[in-house]
Amino acid sequence: MKNVSITINASDGKTYPCRVTLGAMRRFKQETGKDAENIVGVDDLAVFIWCCCMSACKADGVEFSVPLDDFCDLVDISTLSAFNEAIAPDEKKTKK
Repeated sequence: MKNVSITINASDGKTYPCRVTLGAMRRFKQETGKDAENIVGVDDLAVFIWCCCMSACKADGVEFSVPLDDFCDLVDISTLSAFNEAIAPDEKKTKK
């Protein structure tokens, strides 16, 4: 997975690291009761990305104290697209 930085407050340009980790998957399970492979819909995806930010920030020593609802209000659809692109397998490598 490529490293992704998420800007959640465009007015001050604050960005946070965001990547899929075991911690993110565990947090997602704790928040939703679902395993990460069972993500369905935008709501689940928003929670998962929030968990990925929380986990990456913890691992990198970056303070992240944005509540989930605030996170959802501040993240736009282009961020979701960038995240999906970053975690998707490289099609050129998978095609033979």
